[in-house]
Amino acid sequence: MFPTPIERTRPLTRRLYKVALPVSIIIWLLPLLAVALTSIRTGADINSGNYWGMPTSFNLIENYTAIFNNSPIGYYILNSFKVTIPTVIGAITLSSLTGFALGVYKFKLNLFVFFMFIAGNFVPFQILMVPVRDLSLSLGLYNTITGLVAFHIAFQTGFCTFFMRNFIRALPFELIEAARAEGVSEFRIFWYVVVPLMRPAMAALSVLIFTFIWNDYFWALVLTQGADTMPVTAGLNSLNGQWISNQHLVSAGSIIAALPPVVMFFLMQKHFIAGLTLGAVK
Repeated sequence: MFPTPIERTRPLTRRLYKVALPVSIIIWLLPLLAVALTSIRTGADINSGNYWGMPTSFNLIENYTAIFNNSPIGYYILNSFKVTIPTVIGAITLSSLTGFALGVYKFKLNLFVFFMFIAGNFVPFQILMVPVRDLSLSLGLYNTITGLVAFHIAFQTGFCTFFMRNFIRALPFELIEAARAEGVSEFRIFWYVVVPLMRPAMAALSVLIFTFIWNDYFWALVLTQGADTMPVTAGLNSLNGQWISNQHLVSAGSIIAALPPVVMFFLMQKHFIAGLTLGAVK
């Protein structure tokens, strides 16, 4: 039923695995390598078609300083933090409460409500572009940080609830029953009994949601315009001129924009792995 561990396979299979693994990793890293090389090239290199060869000159400092001097990328990065951090907090808070309600309480519509949260994840978000934009205009939330945060929380709460509900259902229910027997209120049970046990799951989910929201380009392009509210993913397009495509500057900006999720992952790596694997082995 389960795949055979590679150590137990035939010698030929192990040798093929040792060859295929580094090859697949190199293929996967090729686009990242191309972006890194492009970020230190000159514009003349790109215009002459030198995409994969060695750069004629290494403009590391020039390119990475130019993106701050020639564009408001600092404001874009700040906007991304203004959108991402409240979204993570709001989605984790709401999904913890809804996950607790769906995972602990038994009522007639429990499964139906849970399916409704899951069903939202199967709706292609592209078909929601026009209704969401019209709704943001009617509510006065278009081109605002608040509007982008509100819609991100609404879209992410379904997946987070699915994650939290299943995690809470795996916790020992005897702890909740013991707290109820002592006369502890339901909210205090949630806050003092369930939340401490949910911290690994909340840390793992925070890393995932932070990465999803930080890398979002679609809603950032649909719901914002201008440097005052536009996140860095959509703002990188401003590095291109009207008639010139500054791919070396866009690549340098992409490298800088990718750093916060990478840093957060390494800071939360221990909790992230613990949250994903907790309950996997009895």
